[in-house]
Amino acid sequence: MTDQAVAADGDELSEDARRPAATEGQFLGRARELKELHLDIERTGLDTISGRKAPRARVLLIAGRPGYGRTALAEELVRQVAHRYRDGVLRARLSEPDGTPVPTERTARELLTGLGLPTPAGGDEDELGQAVRDALADRRVLLLLDDAVAAQQVDALLPETPECLVVAVSAGPLTGIADVRPCTLGGLDTKSALELLTRYAGSVRITVDPSAAERLVEECAGHPAALVLAGGWLAAHPKAAVADLAKQLHTGEDGSPLARVFRLSYAALPAAAQRMLRLLSLAPGGRVDAHTASALAGCAVETAGTTLDDVTALGFLHAVHSPVPQYDVPGCLQPLLRALTETQDRPAELQLARARMLERTVRLLQSCRLITETDSPQAREKHAALPRVLRFPTPRAAGEWLRVREPALLAAARLAVADGELDTLARRLMAALVRALVAHVGTEAAAPELYGIHQLVLDVAERRALPREQAAALLNLADLDARTGRTDKALARYRAALDAGRAANDPYATGRAMESVGGAHQELGDYARAADWYGRALAQRLARDEPTDAARLYGRIATVHTYAGRYGEAQRNWRAAIAAHRRSGDVAAHARALSELARVQEYAGRPEESLRTCHEAVEWARRAEDARLLAALRLRLGDTLERLGDPAAARLHRGAAERMLGEEHWEDPSAPIHDANAYEIRSTSGED
Repeated sequence: MTDQAVAADGDELSEDARRPAATEGQFLGRARELKELHLDIERTGLDTISGRKAPRARVLLIAGRPGYGRTALAEELVRQVAHRYRDGVLRARLSEPDGTPVPTERTARELLTGLGLPTPAGGDEDELGQAVRDALADRRVLLLLDDAVAAQQVDALLPETPECLVVAVSAGPLTGIADVRPCTLGGLDTKSALELLTRYAGSVRITVDPSAAERLVEECAGHPAALVLAGGWLAAHPKAAVADLAKQLHTGEDGSPLARVFRLSYAALPAAAQRMLRLLSLAPGGRVDAHTASALAGCAVETAGTTLDDVTALGFLHAVHSPVPQYDVPGCLQPLLRALTETQDRPAELQLARARMLERTVRLLQSCRLITETDSPQAREKHAALPRVLRFPTPRAAGEWLRVREPALLAAARLAVADGELDTLARRLMAALVRALVAHVGTEAAAPELYGIHQLVLDVAERRALPREQAAALLNLADLDARTGRTDKALARYRAALDAGRAANDPYATGRAMESVGGAHQELGDYARAADWYGRALAQRLARDEPTDAARLYGRIATVHTYAGRYGEAQRNWRAAIAAHRRSGDVAAHARALSELARVQEYAGRPEESLRTCHEAVEWARRAEDARLLAALRLRLGDTLERLGDPAAARLHRGAAERMLGEEHWEDPSAPIHDANAYEIRSTSGED
């Protein structure tokens, strides 16, 4: 297809057809329905009639089939009453474009993010739903829940306060939620329908032949989506009369008004535009941009962008207000487009289109990450080698693209895994998405999204019998579980990762899993098991001649012995760690290990030995030029000297520490000087 779209009858699309209507965002009609909804807000509920205070938020239900303007009416109502809700408006969509219900935990996470609240990674439906209800308990919020499939989806998020209002959109009644009266939508009134036609087709033909325009409204049954497509068809055919379109619809094939108008409008498109429009039904989350359309159709990005604008002007797509140009495929058109792909596209062609889309997404994510690695010559070289259309000009532009496209990217990962036939591309996509999120958002901030991605990785690894990847996914999931306090769940996953690592003969995974099992037992207070698992990991490190890791494990074993009050064992392991650090030449680690040995000696009731060890640690800290450690050691020396009856020397050391760090940075002498032996989380290599 050329950059200029051509109509099927040979006429070029007019400028009116290529340009979306300027007034598209203005709401039309539905005055009666809006009045009913306003009255319903003020209506006395059953609880109030019975003398009880309403325990939950009022729910307004807007019901109707897709394409009848349910969401538009809900948004207009929200616009009119939003000023009453001081804490703002929250929106969530409760079903996918194909009608699949969105899991409640995902919706709850979106709402918590909208409130600016943290969302624990891996939280289940009950935990996150309760978090949403708790967050809304002392707020006055208007909650818009679009495309609800079942009452349970709304009920799980329903604020437990009458100060909030919930506006739900659904195809039918939400049986199970008390005191809800649905506002059911039908077609638009004739006046509003004619105005909607005028927006797309212009006023001349509508005014010249009002009877024909009214017949057209009748043929469309006042269906807003059908009227939009009819107006787009008229705009694309400036020489056609309104009566001609009405006649074609009347004598056309059977089906709903929307289906008849869709078939007529679709047939008027160029062949290339028809194909692209059909393939847009494969877009993740029903949201597309020029890159997605380009990859699906196998055409240039510029051509795809032009075609998207063209079909948007004809009413097939809805433009999305965002920094990155995006378009939504209307839910009412999704079944019609999918039916066309089943009859006009071979399964192999559809699979190839999906593969192209995933490959393009992977390359964009790689570009998104590479632009952030400005200090790496290799990254700069890789970024420069990408085609110009895939390169981001600045890290800020890449971060904005990632933020805007994140829902579609996550949907792409879920669809790729569910497909089951493109697992190699799915694995590459998930790896690229993880690295891009970490580069732009950070591991902590992106943890909820990373948790979901690692679960998908685990699904693919189990399906394809890939024990190495299974072990990596289990380790990552367990790390996130451990960070959010689900230590028992983390322990089970670490053990499963150990089994997978052994099956894959992966020494890194097995060693890391054993060490992490020990860390989980330590967190649970089972110090004997923790020391045992650390010892197993230590034996592997020693056998593989990995002195740095072995030194760290000696320190971990010493730490759990200290917690258990076995000071003799703790001292022996700290001395082993000190010897290992000395052999490796790590001066700072040597100093820290000496400081911990001094702490254990003090716990064991040997202050003189502790004082000597602490002096030695000070000397090593000076060599390492570690001011923080040196100041903490000075404080510890002061504390020890005070107990030994030398207050003057104690004041000297404390004064030196104060000069080094300043009063606001004083360390607690009883706290560990370093966190090398705290529960740590490590991950696998991040290389492409």
